[in-house]
Amino acid sequence: MSTITTKDADNSKHQCAECGDSDNGGGSLKACTACNLVKYCNRTCQVAHWPAHKKACKKACKKRLAKHHCCAACGDSDDGGGSLKACTGCNLVEYCNRTCQAAHWPAHKKACKKRLAELFDKKLFKQPPPNEYCSICHLRLPIALDQSIYMPCCGESLCCGCIYAHSVAAADTEKEKCVFCRSEASSSDAEYIERMKKHVEANNAQAIVNLGLCYQFGKIGLRQDHAKALELFHESAKLGNHFAYLSLSICYRDGGIVEKDTRKATYHQEKQHIIRNLVLWLGMYAQGNMDRAYKHWMISANDGCDLSMKTVQEGYKEGFVTKDDYAKTIRAHGNSIDEMKSDDRDRAAA
Repeated sequence: MSTITTKDADNSKHQCAECGDSDNGGGSLKACTACNLVKYCNRTCQVAHWPAHKKACKKACKKRLAKHHCCAACGDSDDGGGSLKACTGCNLVEYCNRTCQAAHWPAHKKACKKRLAELFDKKLFKQPPPNEYCSICHLRLPIALDQSIYMPCCGESLCCGCIYAHSVAAADTEKEKCVFCRSEASSSDAEYIERMKKHVEANNAQAIVNLGLCYQFGKIGLRQDHAKALELFHESAKLGNHFAYLSLSICYRDGGIVEKDTRKATYHQEKQHIIRNLVLWLGMYAQGNMDRAYKHWMISANDGCDLSMKTVQEGYKEGFVTKDDYAKTIRAHGNSIDEMKSDDRDRAAA
């Protein structure tokens, strides 16, 4: 059975869906940017017609987006040719060009931002990789920052357990040498800084952030230089150093060497968490949302942080943490502690 297109039906393409006024094909009517099925004189008519149009609009959007290789704004297809470009924010929809993307943004904005938030949270609440391993005992380096030492001679981070064992077993003439590379200890502050700068030139991220700390506090013979410290922290952060992100977070949170900026402080704290552990502070940042705060604390506890484990335990008693999550956290925390535990480390901490 054939379908006859009447003149009235054709004219409806040039009529406002709300008031019925026609532009006689002049192009003054604007199409609904979501479904592109109906047109309106102005924003007032569109708002007035929305209750009647809402269901059909959403249905048309879902149908169009279910198709592959179709522009989300105009519906044109590239038949799989690859000419359409995906939204770089959410990667859920595709467009012919920038004009279509801009036209569709009012309808797409909410879904795009929601998807961006989902992707960020997925990354943020993913268990980060464990700490690096001590180059001597090959056990995971402890979470506590005072339980490992960076050696400026060789650029290695060693646990205090191995350094303690060396100091006990080595002859008196060997005790002051590096336990890893056997270099003599620096004889002066100048030599210490010179060794560190060699590793900085080689893009050693830990050496860069350590040098930044020396400039921040004016340590080891260096003149205090806050601008230089901030520059080095940013440089180390670009190389993915978690302690650099932590240092930047503290700087922006407390001020002092840079103007206080809560947004930047949170950003660097979250980046630090995504790369590594030590997310206890991030839980504190998120205390306004207890669900998010306890997710951070559970991740930190999973990685072996005792204080975070105690916080999760209190959260379980108060009903913020489920029984299943609490049980999983206890097991993961115990496994992490076992991976970092050694007799030498216990003796060094005693």
